[in-house]
Amino acid sequence: MFEVSGGVGTQQVAAGPGAPVSAPVSAAEVSGWTAALMGVAREATDGQRVDLLRALEELGCAAAGAQAVVAADFDASQRAVQAAAGVRTERLGRGVAAQVALARKESPHKGGQHLGLAKVLTAEMPHTLAALRAGRITEWRATILARETACLSVEDRVTADRALAGDPEALEGYGEGELIAAARRLAYQLDPESVVERRRRAEADRRVTLRPAPDVMSQLSALLPVAAGVAVYAALKKEADRLRASGDPRSRGQIMADTLVARVTSATQSAATHTTATGRPVVPVAVNLVMSQASLLAGADDPAWLEGHGWIPADLAQPLVVASLQAGVKTWLRRLFTRPGTGDLIAMDARSRLVPAAIARFIGLRDQTCRTPWCDAPIRHRDHVIPAQDGGPTSAANTQGLCEACNHAKQAPGWQARPRPGPRHTVETTTPTGHRYTSTAPPPPGATQPPPRPRLDIAHDDLVLAC
Repeated sequence: MFEVSGGVGTQQVAAGPGAPVSAPVSAAEVSGWTAALMGVAREATDGQRVDLLRALEELGCAAAGAQAVVAADFDASQRAVQAAAGVRTERLGRGVAAQVALARKESPHKGGQHLGLAKVLTAEMPHTLAALRAGRITEWRATILARETACLSVEDRVTADRALAGDPEALEGYGEGELIAAARRLAYQLDPESVVERRRRAEADRRVTLRPAPDVMSQLSALLPVAAGVAVYAALKKEADRLRASGDPRSRGQIMADTLVARVTSATQSAATHTTATGRPVVPVAVNLVMSQASLLAGADDPAWLEGHGWIPADLAQPLVVASLQAGVKTWLRRLFTRPGTGDLIAMDARSRLVPAAIARFIGLRDQTCRTPWCDAPIRHRDHVIPAQDGGPTSAANTQGLCEACNHAKQAPGWQARPRPGPRHTVETTTPTGHRYTSTAPPPPGATQPPPRPRLDIAHDDLVLAC
């Protein structure tokens, strides 16, 4: 039993499955529990610390279960509101996941995942939900069960839920690997054809993704059918073994990485002449690199912004430009202009400032990633802050960069966005529930250190874009 003393009395929340609470829990009371946890005693025996660790873990799991119930109820309520407003059936629910994401301070993609799990648990997997709300399993293990039974019909999924989570004590004892194996085995027993079809659909979902990695690296991943993945890895390993045997000083992993870059970019023939001092190929592919004039021309230490990755240090940005020039790779320079005293990007060299393509490129460089708070997705759409049908002009001041999901969410009933005064381009978005969120464009390179969001007001000089 978790107890918190309030102004009126003691609120008790039962930890056992199915046990009732003494009163409905409000957001204010939960905030009070969060504040109460600041008072966790530092003076305790190790046995008490272990007990507290377990209790806090169970509390976190139970909180995730409560969030699932609240999110599912919110989705049902918003769909009813949209239906009453005359929204077409196929568009019901648009924007709900985005509101969930904003409330949870995460990206819309993760908000959609959370909402999807919540709807599955509340509608089709009551035993798994009960185990989560009782603190017996984590949200991730509930996700595993939902994921591994996604190919089943509702009836078979209910059967799998009862078999896997009907005994909470047994479920609590599973390791993650054991749980995955048990769920897959049961799914295949219930409906082998659906499992085979799921594999076929997975092959159709093959893709390549790129994400930033620590220490100014990038993580290039390919989701491939098993045969193709094994073949690619074997070819890279064979080439690495051959070069290592001939005396190449690079490690096997370094050779495999360099070979991948050379072959994918069709730079194999030019690699002999277009290489760095360490033998790595200089790839003749256009890359948008935004850096300050002082950093490019005067050796300053201002960090740069690499489109598709993020902030990189000057000692990496400068060699990227120099290596391209020395290797004979064609390089373009385009100036970006900032407003003195604010660092707000206001213009860019272009043949015509009224050409939509030029504005679109400028917005991409100004906003860097999707402008929705906590969403770091790449910009896919240039969105009119005030819609064109409402008289909003097609201008940089009335345009923001959004990912596809956030732009579609903004089109749902009840959403509104307006430009607001700020040190740089600022937009205030109001959701259908009346909650307001402010987004300010990040400062361009020129500061000594790229500040995290919410971004600071730092002045910058003129900028140079090297492509």
